[in-house]
Amino acid sequence: MAIIKKFRIKSFKNQKEVIKLENISLSFGKRKILDNINISINSGEIVGLLGPNGVGKSTIFNLIIGLLKPDYGSVKINSKTVNDFPIYLRSKKFQIGYVPQYSGYFHNLTLLENLKAIGEITILDKNHRENKINFLIAKFELDAVRDVKAKHLSGGQKKRLVIALALLGEPKILLLDEPFAALDVMTIKKLQKIIVDLQSEDNISVILCDHQARDLLLCVDKAFVISNCNVIASGTPSELVKDINAKEAYFGDSFNLK
Repeated sequence: MAIIKKFRIKSFKNQKEVIKLENISLSFGKRKILDNINISINSGEIVGLLGPNGVGKSTIFNLIIGLLKPDYGSVKINSKTVNDFPIYLRSKKFQIGYVPQYSGYFHNLTLLENLKAIGEITILDKNHRENKINFLIAKFELDAVRDVKAKHLSGGQKKRLVIALALLGEPKILLLDEPFAALDVMTIKKLQKIIVDLQSEDNISVILCDHQARDLLLCVDKAFVISNCNVIASGTPSELVKDINAKEAYFGDSFNLK
C-alpha cells in the first residue's frame, strides 16, 4: 500500500488490550464534544485518530492521560478503570508518554541540556541515564545539534527532541498530538519511520492524532475517524479509504493513499 508499511511485521489480533474508551461522553458547558465514544487499542499497535480540527481528537488524549474526566463512561488501561487516577499516578503506573502538539521542551536550553534535565527526573542511575541520552541522540540523528538551543532547532529537530524526551521515561504507551503539523515532506517521511520503529523495535503502543489523513494512514495499523461527536468509521487504512461514512464526512470521494 505504501512504502512505510513494509516495516510492519506483527499481527495484533491476539494481543492484549491496553486502552479502552467505553461509552465515553463529554461536554464543555452546553457544547457536546464526545457522545458515547468507543475506542479499543491493543498492545503494540500504531493507532490513528482522524478528523477535522476541533472534533475532539486532543480531548481523547486528555482523557487517556488524565487531564480530563468523562461525564459518562470509563477509561480503562490494562483492563483497569482509571477515571479517578491522577495524572502522575496514571503516567507512572502504566508508563504513558505524551508528546504535545506545541512545545514540550525548554526553549532556552540546548538539546542536550533538555535531555539531561528530563533524564535526571526519569532515570536515577547516572550511567544508564547518560547511555540512554547518547543512544537517543544517535538514534534520532541529532548529534550535530546537541549543543544548539532548542528554540533554534528546525521543526523536524524539535519534533524528534520531544519524542526523545518522552522516551526517557521508557513508556509502553506513547501519545503523539499532531506530529506531522507544519513539517515538510522529507521530514514527515523520517518521522513516519521513527513512529514505526517505536513499535517494531521497542513494542510501544503508539496513538497519534492528526488532521493530515494521508500522512497518518501511511504509518498506522488502524484508525478511527471522528465526526459530529462520534466514531463514524474505523479499520485498517485500506478499509477506511473505501468506507462510505468516512468519505462523506472527512476524506471526500477523490482521496487515496498514493
